Amino acid sequence: MNQIAEILKRGDIHLPYLLLTNYKKMKLTELELVVLIYLMNNESSTYNPKDISKTLDLKLNDVLEIINNLTEKGIISVDIVKINNLRTEVINLDLLYEKLAFMAMGKSSQRKDQSDLFSKFEEELGRGLTGMEYEIIQGWLELEYTEEIILCALKEAVYNGVSNFRYIDRILLEWHKKGIKTKDDVEKNRKEFKRAKSSKKELFDYDWLNDKSNS
Repeated sequence: MNQIAEILKRGDIHLPYLLLTNYKKMKLTELELVVLIYLMNNESSTYNPKDISKTLDLKLNDVLEIINNLTEKGIISVDIVKINNLRTEVINLDLLYEKLAFMAMGKSSQRKDQSDLFSKFEEELGRGLTGMEYEIIQGWLELEYTEEIILCALKEAVYNGVSNFRYIDRILLEWHKKGIKTKDDVEKNRKEFKRAKSSKKELFDYDWLNDKSNS
């Protein structure tokens, strides 16, 4: 990341926080990020690979490859426009800003969903959540447990008279092992358990000694 440090030393630059924190999720390399930062802060949109190479101290072939990669990834486009009646290649960053806008909308929606999930926990438990409990719920989401299955585990714990987060975590783990991912899966598993328990009870309650068919 030395190139980024050098750019920062030269003065104020525009760097969207979403891009800085999500460039890996966008499958961008660090050099591609550096070039993007340069393009976003360059006063001229004219595509001049030699200038990029000189400013960022990169080989010209590397610059050409990076621009090609950014284009193929749908991050930027190189458009041809007429400037002073001359056909000129320019860097178009609209695709990048569209992606960042969608990411911002997604982050906002995710925060709302998480807030609703936390509220439902507090409602079910009848108390506020501790900082550690917030982190545990966040951890479940990062493990890609859905909000639906997390709430099912919460209600299962409350139904059994247990509000311990370790117990809820154990429920989620067992369900994960069984491939239970939705509320319907939970109901199906519960019915199968009751059916198996009922069959077992009938087996032990059967009076084998007085079964006339055996005499």
